[in-house]
Formats: sequence, C-alpha cells, structure tokens
Amino acid sequence: MAEPSFNRWRDRVEATLERLLPDPTRSPTRLHAAMRHASLGGGKRIRPLLVYATGTALGAVEADLDASAAAVELIHCYSLVHDDLPAMDDDALRRGRPTVHVAFDEATAILAGDALQSLAFETLAAAPQPPELRLAMLTELAQAAGTAGMCGGQALDIDATGATAGPGALAALEHMHALKTGALLRSAVRLGALAAGANAATRAALDRYANALGLAFQIRDDLLDVEQTSVALGKTAGKDAIQHKATFPALLGVAASHDRLTALFALMQEAIAQPELHGDTLSTLARRVVERDH
Repeated sequence: MAEPSFNRWRDRVEATLERLLPDPTRSPTRLHAAMRHASLGGGKRIRPLLVYATGTALGAVEADLDASAAAVELIHCYSLVHDDLPAMDDDALRRGRPTVHVAFDEATAILAGDALQSLAFETLAAAPQPPELRLAMLTELAQAAGTAGMCGGQALDIDATGATAGPGALAALEHMHALKTGALLRSAVRLGALAAGANAATRAALDRYANALGLAFQIRDDLLDVEQTSVALGKTAGKDAIQHKATFPALLGVAASHDRLTALFALMQEAIAQPELHGDTLSTLARRVVERDH
C-alpha cells in the first residue's frame, strides 16, 4: 500500500514544482534554467513525502497538502544549491548530475538558491488554508530554515569542521544536526499536521517521531558517506573524512552508529503508535530512512 502512495506523492510534488518554477524560456533565462536544474527530476523527496504521509494519516486530502509539500522541497533544494558552493562543501555532483554552480556558474547558483527560497514562501502564502493557518505554516517553515534551524546548523557545521573532538562532542554533534538536518524534516511533519488540524497531543507525538527521524537520517547519511560509492550515492562519497567533518561514525564507530539507528527506529515506532494516526506510511518512511542505501 505504501509504495503506490509514495510514487503518487512524488508525482504530485514533481507536477507542482513543474507548475511553480518559472519558464526557462522567459527572461532571465539562465536563472530560471538553473532553478529548474536544482529542483526537478531527482531526489528522494523525503520532505514532501513526510508532509503527505502525516497529513493523510490525520485525514487531510492530498490537494490541501500540495503547497506545503512543494514549499518544504523548495527550501531543501535551495539549501543543496548553496551547500554545494565552493565556499561551503565545494561539491561537483548532486543527484547524479553536475551541481548548479558547475552546470551554470557560481553567481547564478547563488541567485538560484535565493530565488528558490523566495518561491517557497510565496507558494506557502498562497496555500488553500485560512489566513491564520497559513501564517502558522509560514512561521513554522521560516523558523526551520533560519538560524534556529537549518542555517544555524550549517554555521555550526562550518565551525566544527577540522576541530578536535573534545568532551561533549557527541551532544554537540546531535545538536548541530537537530538544526541542520532535523529542523526541516520536523517542519515537513508539522506542516502536514497543521494542514490536518491535529490536536496538541498528536503534534507532540509527531514531534518525537520527527526528532528521532531527523537524527536517524543524518546518521544514515554519515554511514553512506563511508560505506557507499559516488556512483551509488549520486554525490561525492568520502568527503566527510577528507574535509575532517564531525560525523557519527567518526565519533561512535560504524557498528555503534548502526546500533543507534536501530534504537531510533524503535523510538519512531513508539511515537506514532497513536489511535488517531491511520495507515502505515509514517512507519514505512521511518524504515526507508534507516535502511536506505543511497
């Protein structure tokens, strides 16, 4: 049951993005083409899937979730464009294709990321929800993307790169990734819950699920960088060690990192064992995050 839903939801968000992104034949053509290169035809779409899975598990209809799903994916795509820049991770490969600054140029990549971020909030502002709910959704996404979320976590990651691990290194690493990776994943879950009108107790349970999922996602990402090839990943493998980044395998070891994934999966399953959460899609997504091979 879950796999057909995932495929349908990927198709929905792809169609929504295709509709929202500017026509590449319209000026400024280079910028518009770069935005589409960054956003279309690739990626696991985990964040949109979380919006749809959460919302529909609580009774929302898919059409009411399209804007939120697209908005959170646009924020994610913008972050990847900027993350790949020479001043950041300096990567040439993303989703099996040249990164935006390689396919176009660095200035265009910066502008494309900026424009994708703006489009995300424009999209959410036009969502088919009452004004007060749209405001809550805009606030949620802005906080997840800003210094209390993704951007703040990226800054901490830059500060930690090359630093010697000391006391409290694991707690600091978990905090960094709760912001850099976890905040946007949690925001996707929250947007689905907001659209469905979830009550406070359900939102709290979903937060526990999302927090564990965000940490699991990053641990799995760190393990893939060690265990997989660039061809399998669609991005450059082994860069964490080369750049002396703080990672879970570096601090815990590979075996202990896998054990932590197992424990986090159990936490996710416990969190969503709520009678008001119908369907198995959230559980299936949790398993996909823990077991993914790319």
